[in-house]
Amino acid sequence: MSDDFWSTVHRAIAGASAYITDEHGRVLLVDPNYREHWSFPGGMVDAGEHPAQACAREVAEEVGLSVEVGRLLTVSWVDGLANVPYPVVTFMFDCGEVPSDTPISLQAEELDDYGFFTLEEAEGLLAGHAYERLLATAAARASGGLTYLPPGHRGLVGQKS
Repeated sequence: MSDDFWSTVHRAIAGASAYITDEHGRVLLVDPNYREHWSFPGGMVDAGEHPAQACAREVAEEVGLSVEVGRLLTVSWVDGLANVPYPVVTFMFDCGEVPSDTPISLQAEELDDYGFFTLEEAEGLLAGHAYERLLATAAARASGGLTYLPPGHRGLVGQKS
């Protein structure tokens, strides 16, 4: 294919995040110092990586945990984010449970804090699209399914795997 063709192809940014809970079912969230809302441990997929590799790398870098990246729980497509020139496709993986007293080593350059939160507590910390991803992810883990969150969704599009 010519360079002209590739310059016309739609672009998207790929991200990978970890769904990690503690023994009480609370989700691990981090507070990035470069954005307003809290988030999940994770980040952008680098060149040469696939999403599960990126998830493991980002969790190790951001919170100092070596996790087994389990099954894919949610794929979301978010478009129209401020200061992001392309849509973002996020792959959310089940990275299991860790005890709430597990030592966490924050990546000081990017993160100010972390914590384990209930779904209700997380609603006040996460951006709306991220909170919807959290609800879909928790439901997918519980049901054994996989959820796709399309742009502008206001409900879940799930499949039992």
